[in-house]
Amino acid sequence: MKKIIGPVKTLLAAVLLVSCAKVQEPALLPLPKQVEYTGGSIRAGAPETLSIVESIPEAVLNENEAYRLTIDKAGVQIEAVTEHGVWNARQTLRQLTQKGRIPCCRIVDWPSFRVRGWMMDVGRTYVSLEELKREVEVFSQFKANVFHLHLTENEAWRLESKRYPQLNAPESMLRQPGKYYTQDEMRELDAYCRERGVTLIPELDMPGHSSAFDRALGFGMQTPEGKAVLKELLDEVFDTFSETYIHIGTDEVAFSDTWLIQEMVAYIRAHGRKALSWNPGWPYRAGEIDGLQLWSSRGEAKVGIPAVDCRLHYVNHFDLFGDIIGLHTSTIYGQTEGSDGIAGSILALWNDRYLTNEENILKENNLYASVLALADRAWRGGGYQYFDDFGTVLPDEGPAREDFLDFEKRMLAYRGTALRDVPMAYVAQGQARWVISPAYPNGGDLEKVFPPEEGAWETDRVVTGSGIYFRHVWGPEEVAGYYRDPQPDHTVYARAIVRSPRRQTVGLLFETQDYSRSERDPMPPQGAWDFRHSRLWLNGAEILPPEWVGNTGRADRQEPFGNANCTGRAPLQVTLDKGWNEILIKLPVGAFSTPEYRLVKWMFTCALTTPDGRAAAEVEYSKTPDR
Repeated sequence: MKKIIGPVKTLLAAVLLVSCAKVQEPALLPLPKQVEYTGGSIRAGAPETLSIVESIPEAVLNENEAYRLTIDKAGVQIEAVTEHGVWNARQTLRQLTQKGRIPCCRIVDWPSFRVRGWMMDVGRTYVSLEELKREVEVFSQFKANVFHLHLTENEAWRLESKRYPQLNAPESMLRQPGKYYTQDEMRELDAYCRERGVTLIPELDMPGHSSAFDRALGFGMQTPEGKAVLKELLDEVFDTFSETYIHIGTDEVAFSDTWLIQEMVAYIRAHGRKALSWNPGWPYRAGEIDGLQLWSSRGEAKVGIPAVDCRLHYVNHFDLFGDIIGLHTSTIYGQTEGSDGIAGSILALWNDRYLTNEENILKENNLYASVLALADRAWRGGGYQYFDDFGTVLPDEGPAREDFLDFEKRMLAYRGTALRDVPMAYVAQGQARWVISPAYPNGGDLEKVFPPEEGAWETDRVVTGSGIYFRHVWGPEEVAGYYRDPQPDHTVYARAIVRSPRRQTVGLLFETQDYSRSERDPMPPQGAWDFRHSRLWLNGAEILPPEWVGNTGRADRQEPFGNANCTGRAPLQVTLDKGWNEILIKLPVGAFSTPEYRLVKWMFTCALTTPDGRAAAEVEYSKTPDR
């Protein structure tokens, strides 16, 4: 039975709205479950019928977000079980509309996983309300539906407390003193999320990551006084945020009061809310918490508690090009669709390292592209690995390769519309091909010269992409790179032969150690790309790094972070000759943990872009080692 809840526009004008003209199939993101294009198109603004129905039988999962969308000569018909399904249908309709026309089609769609979200750590680094709202606005268009806001940290307590204003006092904060969100601002954000089908989850981390609490109040959370204050602070959270879920942290802490967590969960539940927690964290049994957010490879789902996979989804460790391949091609917790026990996934952006430029926070963490990769995968389900098969390196052929390249094309189709004004450094990498040499033992001599550097090229294999890990920061047992068993004290070379249609200046994104935003490693020495003697040549001429802005050398690890990441600075400007050009990169490695880098990333990023960095350069990569 249908209930018609939307007005139907007069059909008188419909005669003028239908056309047999063909339109290009739009770049839908995420891809719907079922799409059938039936031919022809109608003009945007056609009559619309909106119906709330009892069920959508085709939707085998998450029917509350499912919808059926029909576009034909009668106009637009939307059917959904809930208002959330209506929201999802309207986002697909928005994507279908091109140049004032909508292709005739039938779509039945529903998400494979019910949680598809992102987390922003604003406790360590304040992010403007305007930016938070922009993320909600953009990501909700692509059906991301959960925004986890990490509001408290050792550095600062960012949520206004009217009962304990000393928590927000500048002297209680170690970073950006005095910057916090008022309760009214959070109510505004809460309403903004609700209007766009997004669940806003506030987090007060307890009892770990709570030095700001201790400084402000003079006692810790694991005391009778601390627990009493936490309950009052939760009262303020209940009054500020409308959604059901409250996140209470519990990670990375030694518990001295073994009743604290049970008391807080009971208090939250007594107020009609539900509690979420990190895992590893407090050792909950079935039914003792309403959801677990899994972090690190040690996070494990538990029977009787819904789990959200966040284990290898820390974008603060991601590079620009390689990690998004691993993210999009991977399953969620090894599952191809959701269940009662596996709810979905959240990407986490941790601001451990202080970046003063808000735009750089988003670009260096590749937040926008990464969230869209997760939104596409978690909605569609499926996947081809769990980061540890081919990992971050695209297979030479097969469905995983084609799927990722299709996602990239669909995402970048929005670069001029929904993604036009967002800070996003990602450009197409599917055209980039690199010939990789064998790995030469260097005996610890990182300056040692090998045949490719002397003009005698030897080939191991050809790989696709603009960012190649030889060894991932988390190691091959967690995330696979080029080598299954990478060995220290080796040197490898990468070579690309690139044809330019004319002599042209292009941008160059290049780095050999993407600096994780959770590590306090020193900047490279001036005049060097890294501490490993990596080098770069274009047509035989060496390209030197820019002047590093920030703290360089081994000893000085102070904040803020500088411009070492290629996404944290303007692209270098280089000139390509008309015809064929050669790029050669030398990549030595010694130990995988050094005084300079706690976690050595044996890798490179190299992408040719337009001079402004907004798109891939107009070039052609050779598919062979030769021209």
